[in-house]
Amino acid sequence: MSSAPPTPPWSVHRLPRADGRVFLVTGANAGIGYFVAEQLSATVVLGSRNPAKAEAAATSIRAHVAGARVRAVRLDLADLPSLRTVAESLEVERLDAVVHNAGVALDDPPREETGGGHELMFGTNHLGHFALTGWLMPLLAAAPAARVVTTGSFAAKSERLDLDDLQSLQDYRPKRAYGRSKLAQMYFGVELDRRLRAAGSSVASVVAHPGGALDSLTPSRPPVHVRTTGARLSAAPAGLLLQGKHAGAWPAVRAVLDPSVRGGQLWGPRAFGLRGEPRREPVWDHLADGSVAARLWDASRDLTGVDPG
Repeated sequence: MSSAPPTPPWSVHRLPRADGRVFLVTGANAGIGYFVAEQLSATVVLGSRNPAKAEAAATSIRAHVAGARVRAVRLDLADLPSLRTVAESLEVERLDAVVHNAGVALDDPPREETGGGHELMFGTNHLGHFALTGWLMPLLAAAPAARVVTTGSFAAKSERLDLDDLQSLQDYRPKRAYGRSKLAQMYFGVELDRRLRAAGSSVASVVAHPGGALDSLTPSRPPVHVRTTGARLSAAPAGLLLQGKHAGAWPAVRAVLDPSVRGGQLWGPRAFGLRGEPRREPVWDHLADGSVAARLWDASRDLTGVDPG
C-alpha cells in the first residue's frame, strides 16, 4: 500500500505555491505589507489609500516575482463608509485570505481623529479592519478554507486595554495608544475565530506579529524602499536581535499558506519573538481573556455598525 509523501518542513525560502488563489493585503504599498504581497505567489490585490504608491509596489513585485499577478484597489481604513464598496471593487467570486496589515503609528501629540471622529490609530488599525472583515465575509465564506490573518505587534504584549477609554479621550499617549490599537486588533483576531468556530464556518482567523522589524535591515526595493550603504552598516549591530521587514512578513505569510496552521493560533518569529523563522507561540495570557474580547467586540460593533461574526 502506497502512502502519501511526508510534508516537507516549512521553509521561508521554499514557499508552497498558491496558484488560483486570491489574497488581499492591506497596506501593501510599503513595509511589511509589501513583502507579504511579494512572498504570496498567487493573485494578490494590494489594498492602499495611495494609488500611485500601490502601482509602484505592484511594479516592483512583478520585477522580483516571475509571473506575479498583482493589482491594486483603493482602500482607506480610516474612512469606514468607503469600506462597503471594497468587496465589489475586488471583482472576484471568492477571497482565499485577507491579511490585515495596514496601520498608522504616531509618535507625537496632539491626538488626531479620523473623519468619523475616532482616534486615528484605534480607528484605522482596529475599527477599519473590523468593519472591512464584515464586508468581506461573503467572499471569504465562498472559498473552501479562507483565512483572516491579523498582523499584531510585539508592542501589544506589554499593553492592556482600557475598555472605558478605547479612544484615548481621557489620557492620550501616542506610543501607548498605538500599542493598544494593535492589541485590540489581536483580540479581534482571536475572538473572530471563536465566533467562526461556534457558527460552523469554514473561515479561520489567525493572529501573527512580525517581531522587531526595521527599515535599516530591509533589502532595497526601489522605489518602494531604498536602503543606503550607511543605513545598512549602522544597523548591523541591531541585526543580532532584530530583522528586516522582509523577515517580519514571514509569520503572516505562513499563516496564509501553511495548511497545518489552525484558527485561533498566534504566530511570530522564533528567536525571543523578535527575529527568525516563524513559529507558533502560546497565546499571550491577557490576549486569551474572553471577557475583554467580548466587550471589545460589542463596542467595535456599535462604533462601526458592522458585525463580522
